[in-house]
Amino acid sequence: MSENWIQAMKSSGISREDDMGLYLRIAGIAFAVTIWVGGASAQEAAPKDLAAPKDLAARVELYAVPTLTLSDSQFLSGDPNAQAAVVTGELSIAQGSGRLPVAVLMHGSGGIGGNVQYWKRLFNAEGISTFVIDGVTGRGFTGVGDKQASLGRLNFILDIYRSLEILGKHPRVDPSKVVMVGFSRGGQAALYSSVERFQKLWNKSGLDFASYVVFYPDCGTTYRDDDKVSRKPIRIFHGSPDNYNPVSPCKAYVARLKQAGADVQLTEYPNAEHGFDNPLGANPPVPTKADQSVRACKIRENESAILLNEATQKPFAYTDDCVSIGPTVGFNPEATKAATAAVLEFVRSTAGTK
Repeated sequence: MSENWIQAMKSSGISREDDMGLYLRIAGIAFAVTIWVGGASAQEAAPKDLAAPKDLAARVELYAVPTLTLSDSQFLSGDPNAQAAVVTGELSIAQGSGRLPVAVLMHGSGGIGGNVQYWKRLFNAEGISTFVIDGVTGRGFTGVGDKQASLGRLNFILDIYRSLEILGKHPRVDPSKVVMVGFSRGGQAALYSSVERFQKLWNKSGLDFASYVVFYPDCGTTYRDDDKVSRKPIRIFHGSPDNYNPVSPCKAYVARLKQAGADVQLTEYPNAEHGFDNPLGANPPVPTKADQSVRACKIRENESAILLNEATQKPFAYTDDCVSIGPTVGFNPEATKAATAAVLEFVRSTAGTK
């Protein structure tokens, strides 16, 4: 080590012999590592045929989405005098050029999890951009599964409509090829965002979705005129043993929609628990500790835009006896594989990428 280096160390406050010795040893190791890394990078150059993964977005943009935090009654009555809120939307523009199709992804009670990330990657690999809405973080939550009453269940529908306003003006988005995809609480929002009454009340974008993909929603609430929905196709994917949001009310709702002339189908997987398409979920599935489920509740909107518990004929509350705790959640590879094939085929056809 040169005298100049030693003087420089002293001028930096390293004057004791043991301190300088430690510094010199570290400097020597760093020098050796630099030589080794340089040699390795020179000898092991990156493969010339390395291609970018298809599921890698060409560009990612983050958007503040102005919205409201309102009660279910405010949403149902069209009352905009609610607390202002800002949620976030992540637009991942797929590889390609010009205006591209987009899948809007709306998470469940737990926030953005592995299922949302799974589908985002699949859609991006298909050349379909994604817009992932985070409906909880901007409102001060990490999730609301164990405190469902803290956020009205219809708020996500408004977040979806407000996101459409952004996407409809984006130069890289084909506004005629925007697909709605939702999961659990977000699946409920995706499903009921198709209701014409709600679109007239809150959707100011002038757009409708090209199609609706709905995973394991809660269909246990009956809203006024909820059988009058978009003419665009709706596909629901659910599991027979789901005890968070049971499939049976969805079967009844689908029957009403079909009778009203809607293009709707429900696919049921015999061994799929709630959240079956989350590769990071428990396998085998396990009960949650404190999540609240309304699986035993029958809820109906009255003429005053109040949600009533049909058993008591009083306004529904999460303290009602019908509310259950600890539903089962987890991953099912077979159902995920089947749903992946079905959803991608459906989205290719409705988004015009087939």
